[in-house]
Amino acid sequence: MTGAPVLVEHHGDTTTLWLARADRGNALGPDMVDALDGGIDAALAAGARLIALRGQGRNFCTGLDLSDLDAIGDGDLALRILRIELLLQRIHGLPVTTLAIASGRVFGAGADLFAVCDHRIALAGASFAFPGPAFGLVLGTARLAGLVGDTAARQLLLAGQPVEASRALALGLATAVIDADATDGAIGAAHAAATRLDAPTVAALHARTRRADDAGDLAALARSVARPGLKARVEAYRAKVAAARR
Repeated sequence: MTGAPVLVEHHGDTTTLWLARADRGNALGPDMVDALDGGIDAALAAGARLIALRGQGRNFCTGLDLSDLDAIGDGDLALRILRIELLLQRIHGLPVTTLAIASGRVFGAGADLFAVCDHRIALAGASFAFPGPAFGLVLGTARLAGLVGDTAARQLLLAGQPVEASRALALGLATAVIDADATDGAIGAAHAAATRLDAPTVAALHARTRRADDAGDLAALARSVARPGLKARVEAYRAKVAAARR
């Protein structure tokens, strides 16, 4: 594996952060999380008014990177998950406009990453799932409920099954569904909306329209990862998914 886990592109006052681990489905490992944090720092330092998140390759983000699960213990795994939640909270609270453009599989923490953005564009053929509760993980549930409503959030979390882009749009998880060739136009429209007002006004509006319980979400997540047997639950879930695919 070579190259940076996140590629940062500045185009005027739009910064695009490309998740660049296509060989791993752009799954969120520690290096990816750190690189996204750094990319956000770079975007803000450059005066970005719009920060766009995209994934290289087929999938936007397939969730938590478990490629080295055999080599880590419960504590390291729990810390990785907590760090993802802190990143999600940071993106959700940014004083600038955010945009996610998602293709392919948008699963687990990847679906949570999509959900924290202002503009949430699904490319045709994308699918979304929140399988974390299947191994006892409570990640971003209050934010999801604030986005799609309590009943829909419970249905998504309890079922854990993928929903197609059209269903995500109907629920309010996605704000638009487009074909890939309409991507540039969607970015242009998001940029126009982001820059219609001055930066302090956008920041103030974000602060007043944000509905989140960061401390409560973090506490619920911490309790869920602190339950004994976190790694064993993840391993059992992976084995079940692999068996179903066979």
